Amino acid sequence: MTKAIGPWRQHSCDTVYENPWLRLEHHRVTTPANTDGIYGKVCFKNIAVGVVPLDDEGFTYLVGQHRYPLDCYSWEIPEGGALLGTSPAQTARRELAEETGLRCAALYHFGHLHTSNSCTDEAAEMFLALDLTPGESAPEDTEDLRVRRLPLGEAVAMAMSGEITDALSVTALLKLRLLLDQCCGDLHAVIGAMKACAE
Repeated sequence: MTKAIGPWRQHSCDTVYENPWLRLEHHRVTTPANTDGIYGKVCFKNIAVGVVPLDDEGFTYLVGQHRYPLDCYSWEIPEGGALLGTSPAQTARRELAEETGLRCAALYHFGHLHTSNSCTDEAAEMFLALDLTPGESAPEDTEDLRVRRLPLGEAVAMAMSGEITDALSVTALLKLRLLLDQCCGDLHAVIGAMKACAE
């Protein structure tokens, strides 16, 4: 059965691979130019969640790990995946604690994005974590992590220089910096523009 997707027409959709985290689909389509074509789509079973922790001294925390798909080391904000239909805010709190040992008394949502919209449907949510309390971390078996505490400005500089390349991390760090600049560095004014998460 043909399905309209904007100016595209989808004639078939076949799953060619699936695992607990994603599904790869092969579509037969008619393009907006009215030509026959194919489209590959990666469908994610999680929403990507990233959290920028900010302590009372203006320091943030990055997590370092070797990323298998790229075969390179990556510094990132604490991140994880929220199963579709579950709370991204709860996932943000859990991932922050698991990866850094930090617990937060206050959590604010400040952004939504799509990570690679030409070939995937992956969505991401960004959070700011405040009122931090240290504790024990509990990384997953697949994670060999290093945690680094540094001034927020230094983390932003790493994103600007390309030392941080993870899309969610770059976006979250630069957006938070821009929000702070727009409010003349007044964190309370920035918080006033954000949505508090009660979960």
